[in-house]
Formats: sequence, C-alpha cells, structure tokens
Amino acid sequence: MRKMRTQSAPWRAAAVLASVLLVGGVAACGNSDTGGGGSKDDGKITMGFSQVGAESGWRTANTTSIKEAAAAAGVELKFDDAQQKQENQIKAIRNYIQQKVDVIAFSPVVESGWDTVLKEAKDADIPVILTDRSVDSADKSLYKTFLGSDFVKEGRLAGEWLVEQKKTASGPVNIVELQGNTGAAPANDRKKGFAEAIAANPNLKVIASQPGDFTRAGGKQVMEQFLKANPKIDVLFAHNDDMGLGALEAITAAGKVPGKDITIITVDAVKDGMQALADGKFNFIAECSPLLGPQLMDLAKKVHAGEQVAPRIETEETTFTQAQAKEALPNRKY
Repeated sequence: MRKMRTQSAPWRAAAVLASVLLVGGVAACGNSDTGGGGSKDDGKITMGFSQVGAESGWRTANTTSIKEAAAAAGVELKFDDAQQKQENQIKAIRNYIQQKVDVIAFSPVVESGWDTVLKEAKDADIPVILTDRSVDSADKSLYKTFLGSDFVKEGRLAGEWLVEQKKTASGPVNIVELQGNTGAAPANDRKKGFAEAIAANPNLKVIASQPGDFTRAGGKQVMEQFLKANPKIDVLFAHNDDMGLGALEAITAAGKVPGKDITIITVDAVKDGMQALADGKFNFIAECSPLLGPQLMDLAKKVHAGEQVAPRIETEETTFTQAQAKEALPNRKY
C-alpha cells in the first residue's frame, strides 16, 4: 500500500497543476468576452445596424452618414435594410444577437411591438441604441438611449408658423395633411404637434389626413385624391419633403400654383425640398437632420465601454423660410 501512495503522489501533483491551468484558461477566455456582445476584445467595436429602408432623400442621407461615420471611427458596421417591414428588422436584430455584435442600433419602422426582441438583446448583454425614431416600450432599460429629433416639436413649429401667417384670416382655412407611415413615431408625433399648435386659431381646420408613407409616389397619389374630394384646399402639411415634392406634381396637374394657391409646409429640409422652398413652391420647412452618424458612433463607444449616457439625446435643428433656404442651399450637405 505504501508503494501505491508513493507512485500516486506525482500523478496527483500533475492533476492539480492541470486543473489550475484549465481554470486559468477558462477565465482568460471569459475575460476576452467582456464589454458588450461577446465578440473578442481586439479593440474594435462591431455594430449591427438595421435601417428602415430607402424611402426618401432623407433616409439615403442618413444611411450615408452612418456608413461614413463608422468607417471614420473604426467601427465594423453590419448593415441591414428592413425595406419598411418590422418583421425584417426583428429578424436582423436576432441575427446580430446570434453574431454577438458589441452594439445594436436601429431606426424602428413603427413604435410598437419591440419588447420581446429587445429583451433578447438585453439578456445577451448587447446594448441597444435607438436612432431617429423611438419605441413605445414602458421598460426603458431595454435600450441605452434614443438619439434623434423631437418630432412633436417639428410639427408644432410647422403649426406655429401657419398660425402666424393666417392670423388675419376671417374665414375657414382648409388644411390637408400627408402623414408618414401608419404607426411610425415621426407620423404620430408630427401630427400631434401640428394639431396642438393650430388649435390656437379655430379657423384652421384639417379637413383630410391620410398616410403617404413618406414617399414621393405616395404623396402624389394621396394629394390627387385630396384635390378630387376637396374643391377648396388652402394649405398642405406634409410630414416630409418627399411627400411634399410628390404633391407638387398633383397640384400642378390640377391647374393650381403650389406655394401660392396652396400654402405648402413640410418637414426635413433635404436639398430637393430646400430647392422647392427657394423657388417659392414650398413656403416653410421644419428641419430634421439626417446626419446622425458621428453622434451614433460616439455613443456606441461609450455604451460599449460601460459609460452612462443620457436616455434622450436630441439633434440640433432649425426652420427655413424662402430667404433662409436660398442662403443655406449652396452649402447644403444633403
């Protein structure tokens, strides 16, 4: 028996050493997974980004800004175009979770229906940043921050300008409204802000309001319907420039002069919209800047590092009249 104990001592020592090395190796692998989504800590951040689509000049500029900013910041970008469908975005987010990216960012197609997939990202320890559009989730811990415009404010600014312009109107002022996608935050909020502002003048009445899906084709088609159904239209409020530009075609085809026979107010301030304003075809634009890329990359680095960020970060924007559009156009980036 003594002989067996003597022979087993070196074996026990080797076993203990192997166990120590194994535990150390596991700990080292675990350490390499810290800082977000479980990708190896090589100093480079991987971001999964799901875009709404390519429905407008604004969205194209937004996508360009994000891609250029990612390249400049050294962020590896995995980009997906949801083509205006929520199910495509949910699928993309789940793919990003499976790929163990460091940060997920997306611009939600609609406000509702995100809790389940956002909970999956949270359980995977992958921080989420909302850009341009928010969600209506009651659980604010499902995302780190929302970077974007104040859509209610944009609608309110449009309405306040109209109230000032029509303050001497003695009779009813008939307004038609081209909404964005049904259920989308910009559509809901711009409609709300505009309605709140024009309530200051009981002569201002929205006589028709319908989605044009933020597209030129949609704006043209719905405006054609408005013109057929309503012989007297004084004002058009379009939730974005592209719908307003589409509406111009319908207004002109109906034998009316845009900007004179019908006052046109839009939101965004993309180059084509600004040109229409400078030409007197639009009358007022509330800006919504698409150039969120640099801010998004800065936020991605902060949340990946575990830093606290503000839950709501608003972009800086302004409004434009015809004279201001003429001045701004030569240096317009989008």
